[in-house]
Amino acid sequence: MGDRPLSTTEKLAYGAGDLGPAIMANVLIFFLLFFLTNVAGLPPGLAGWILAIAKISDAINDPIIGVMSDRTQSRWGRRYPWMAIGAVPLGVAFFLQWWVPFQDDWALFVYYLIISVAFNLAYTAVNLPYTALAPQLTEDYNERTRLNSYRFAFSIGGSIGSLILAQVIFAQVADPMTRYLLLGAICSLLSIIPVYLCIWGTFRRGMVGERSLDARQETEPSQPVAAQVKMALKNRPFLFVIGIYLCSWLAAQLTASILPYFVTSWMGLPEAEFPKMALAVQGTALVMLFVWSRLSERLGKQGVFFAGASLWVVAQAGLFLLQPGQVGLMYALAVLAGCGVATAYLVPWSMLPDTIDLDELNTGQRREGMFCAFMVFLQKLGIALSLWLVSQAIEWAGYIESKPGMPVPVQPDSALWAIRISVGPLPTLVLMVGVFLAVKYPITKAIHGEILLKLSERRSRSDSVSSSDVAEISPDQPERRSRLDSLDP
Repeated sequence: MGDRPLSTTEKLAYGAGDLGPAIMANVLIFFLLFFLTNVAGLPPGLAGWILAIAKISDAINDPIIGVMSDRTQSRWGRRYPWMAIGAVPLGVAFFLQWWVPFQDDWALFVYYLIISVAFNLAYTAVNLPYTALAPQLTEDYNERTRLNSYRFAFSIGGSIGSLILAQVIFAQVADPMTRYLLLGAICSLLSIIPVYLCIWGTFRRGMVGERSLDARQETEPSQPVAAQVKMALKNRPFLFVIGIYLCSWLAAQLTASILPYFVTSWMGLPEAEFPKMALAVQGTALVMLFVWSRLSERLGKQGVFFAGASLWVVAQAGLFLLQPGQVGLMYALAVLAGCGVATAYLVPWSMLPDTIDLDELNTGQRREGMFCAFMVFLQKLGIALSLWLVSQAIEWAGYIESKPGMPVPVQPDSALWAIRISVGPLPTLVLMVGVFLAVKYPITKAIHGEILLKLSERRSRSDSVSSSDVAEISPDQPERRSRLDSLDP
């Protein structure tokens, strides 16, 4: 891996790898449920079950692909073959989600369910090995935060680009079905190429890092997936990270999935107005990403998340209190929310490599794929839960779906109340749990430095030393012992 800092080209190449998945994820969370109910004409409850069942399949394929990528042996390393082979099927599956081939509700249900499952499988095959590259590229505590700032600059930039594209298409194309089919086609093409740019730009550094990690890890028999999951869940700081990530992502996706309904049904604005509000959130998040990255060197990762989430909570409460006609205030709250959304992107993924280092210290193994599998799964779980909750809530509240070619119906008061609850109190409650977990997160910069020191000491010892011996803290280092012991489950 070496001590050489990552070059700007390497950081840009790594960041580009998240452009495609970000475009797809953003378009799906902002538009898919709305598309299924208001364009394809499915009842909200049925549409929600499609998305929920598809995400349940991820509960199976995420850890399996994570372990498989950890065990992959090829001249191109463990991660790159998955990315190279999976990129094209990922683009094709994404495009097919925006086609309306049938009129019958149950035929559409089966079609979208099959395509959604296939898409999620391809998404995992590409995105999970990509996220597992970060610990191979650098070990430096602050460098990892900077690397993730590049990654999520591309991620948020892709989100912004997809929203701009949607706004242009919506303004130029009158037919709703054609709008979404064109959006899906263009986004699919834009999502494939950056994966290969990432491979090209990081390959040399990634392979050096992988050889370094392979050389220092201990040789042990391969363990079943269930055993590896159990070991990962014994990593106490990792439990904090996945809790923080689930809460922040669930809050973000819950808000994003309900915003189209909020803007059109509650605020009374045209559908084309929604991408503008989403742009205000994502544009602010893009700018604040680098601000928070710089501040994290002073405030720490926990402090940055606390500050950003606090602003985010204020914005969510404001949206709940917002009244029709207060368009200017709506955009101001979107900007405020964007300040907090940036920390949801940046902080959990910057914490994750630190927990992987701790796992290596405790077990002698590098299992980036398994740990990243949890994070990718939680991202999808957040999307699934938010879409399912929103779809079921508005159906229970009497939301009236639009049918192709029919006028947009007027929603009952019960549906409008459900929309407001989903955009305000629910995300706020989830965010507060995430803030609590961030405050309690135990790996500080100093503790991470001690973890790396012990890993360095391990490398200098004989390969015959057992895992339990190399992890032992000597008696003349009581302070380090107490700090690292506090990380045990």
